[in-house]
Amino acid sequence: MRDPAPVHDLLDWYDRNARRMPWRISPSDRRAGVRPDPYRIWLSEVMLQQTTVAAVKSYYEVFTSRWPTVIDLAAAEDADVMAAWAGLGYYARARNLLKCARAVAEDHAGVFPDTREGLLSLPGIGPYTAAAVSAIAFDLPETVVDGNVERVMARLHDEHTPLPTAKPILTQMATALTPQDRPGDYAQAVMDLGATICTPRKPACGICPWRTACAAWEAGTAADLPKKLPKKRKPTRLGIAYLARRVDGAWLLERRPDKGLLGGMLGWPGSDWGEAPQEDPPIRAEWREVPAEARHTFTHFHLRLTVKTALVPMDRAPLRGDFVELPDFSPTDLPTVMRKAFDLAKDA
Repeated sequence: MRDPAPVHDLLDWYDRNARRMPWRISPSDRRAGVRPDPYRIWLSEVMLQQTTVAAVKSYYEVFTSRWPTVIDLAAAEDADVMAAWAGLGYYARARNLLKCARAVAEDHAGVFPDTREGLLSLPGIGPYTAAAVSAIAFDLPETVVDGNVERVMARLHDEHTPLPTAKPILTQMATALTPQDRPGDYAQAVMDLGATICTPRKPACGICPWRTACAAWEAGTAADLPKKLPKKRKPTRLGIAYLARRVDGAWLLERRPDKGLLGGMLGWPGSDWGEAPQEDPPIRAEWREVPAEARHTFTHFHLRLTVKTALVPMDRAPLRGDFVELPDFSPTDLPTVMRKAFDLAKDA
């Protein structure tokens, strides 16, 4: 293995180039004694899982405005939190967010544990989030490994083992570099390096603070790393979404079960999603099929929804779900796939 990359070179670069984020304490403020709020670091890390910084910022600002402390979030209504999360995806995160906030409020007097082990004891916090909060919020020498860090490590060591097989190898490499001094800034510096310079395509090696230590730069292989195993082809599932509107403008919605995809979210009543969905209308009506499908891609499959609409009288009772009065209905409270169905229906 090559000599370790000089950590101080990366930290010097970070001091000059740290990205500004609403949850981040700048290197200069940190040197002046300002400490991050563990609640805000935890919230941002949960939101950032499988999601981009650009997509998260507006959601983060909404959450911290409505629920500025973990105790405020713990006291929030489930439906309000799920609605505020709508569109951010991976909805189990929102359910776990509430479970964790309530555990911190009830079992820890509203104070986050300040060790990795203590954080791991909280519901919904796994090894990555525990390491990130430990390092960034409490400045503990924990190793934080996300996709950016994996890419930086693979190139730094010219490691050609493909992901995900390479994860333990790259984590070991990252652990060997994690410093005792300024570990929180270091963790953010490596992620910033991967996000802004050591990018997936066309890495800007010419301005990288670790260029001279980088084995892949020397070998000319940086743009080819990290290697990845071929992705499995995603299957396509079919379904039916029923959008019933009452003559007074109210829409028929139902809340999905807490467990499963889109768990706990409001949505349109519909069929199961599979190869041959069966008709399952939520109310007796004359249904009309919209001449377009609502299409959406989840982590493991593509979904194609047939959208059916109906106008129903005031005295017609639904078989399932509840009518939501027009003043209380907001399409932005729906998950993305349900909004796509709504956009097709309202324009039909």
